[in-house]
Amino acid sequence: MFDAFDILYKGLIIGIVVSAPMGPVGVLCIQRTLNKGRWYGFVTGVGATMSDLTYALLTGYGLSLVSDFMSHHIRPLQILGSVMLMVFGIYTFKSNPMKSLRPSSGKKGTYAHNLITAFMLTLSNPLIIFLFLGLYARFGFLSREETIFEHVAGYFAIAIGALLWWFTLTYFVNKVRTHFDVRGIWVINRIIGTTVIIISIIALILTFTGKSLY
Repeated sequence: MFDAFDILYKGLIIGIVVSAPMGPVGVLCIQRTLNKGRWYGFVTGVGATMSDLTYALLTGYGLSLVSDFMSHHIRPLQILGSVMLMVFGIYTFKSNPMKSLRPSSGKKGTYAHNLITAFMLTLSNPLIIFLFLGLYARFGFLSREETIFEHVAGYFAIAIGALLWWFTLTYFVNKVRTHFDVRGIWVINRIIGTTVIIISIIALILTFTGKSLY
């Protein structure tokens, strides 16, 4: 019997961390929520989740090929994962999401069209694999000889974490739509970046002191 809670909560965290930064697809999700309606924004997030899950599976499959190496070098890999997470947090904090703003076309399109365009936009950024590598190493996620059920549960949790983020974001933006502007996007990015940096610092400290983050 596998530790369901351990795998599920790690997957949820990974799904949220990968989805949260306000990159092009995040800004697109907010724009569509404001211009077309909440569910158009959420469907955009679903498309992004499908793409992220694709890269999550590719990363996990690659790591399964080097599981023996990882099991013998877990501490250096955890340090590397924490450093990569910190770099990601700094990049998120310093990035300017307003550059990703696009003029609204005024056409809603179908839900399928909004989903597919978000999927393709997210899929065009294979660098997300490096973020998955860092997170997998940091949390020791699916890095040993787990069963097929553990793998299914882990990737399912990643998808749920991502969808939870998009659901919450579109709900919040829809509720404050009359007060939400580009500065709101900038503030969200700063908060997310700061949170990720703090988590990575704590993870580094715990790794060097021989303790665990999870």
